[in-house]
Amino acid sequence: MTTVAVRVEVNGVSYAREVEPRTLLSDFLRHDCGLTGTHVGCEHGVCGACTVQLDGEPVRACLLFAVQADGRSVRTVEGMAQPDGTLHPLQQAFHETHALQCGFCTAGLLMSLEPWLRDRAGGEPVGEREVREALAGNLCRCTGYEAIVEAVLRVAR
Repeated sequence: MTTVAVRVEVNGVSYAREVEPRTLLSDFLRHDCGLTGTHVGCEHGVCGACTVQLDGEPVRACLLFAVQADGRSVRTVEGMAQPDGTLHPLQQAFHETHALQCGFCTAGLLMSLEPWLRDRAGGEPVGEREVREALAGNLCRCTGYEAIVEAVLRVAR
């Protein structure tokens, strides 16, 4: 079986591994890096549960191969909080508004919404409609999205 050397920075830590060319980024993160916050739901890129940030932009880890991340920077939900455990403002808002239930989709939501909010910082006010549009690529089967929208609006203010 052929393997390929990859070096990926994940949450500020460099990981150098030999992987099969067909290894998905989601599997690399979960199995090779031991970071299980990235969940795999549909395995087709539809549900958004596997969303991580690649060089600061949200991507579906179930649709990318680990070799595609070679030499690049990945951020997972484990990399959002401060080293001392202080939650990222978006994580804190999710906590305060009870914006999660089972939690399966939460990491993907956070990884999608954080750069969306970052890109809008200091721009025009964000309303409910814009937040719901930003959420369109992430499925949550437990909530009615109300608390999720409220959490995002809290941070946007």
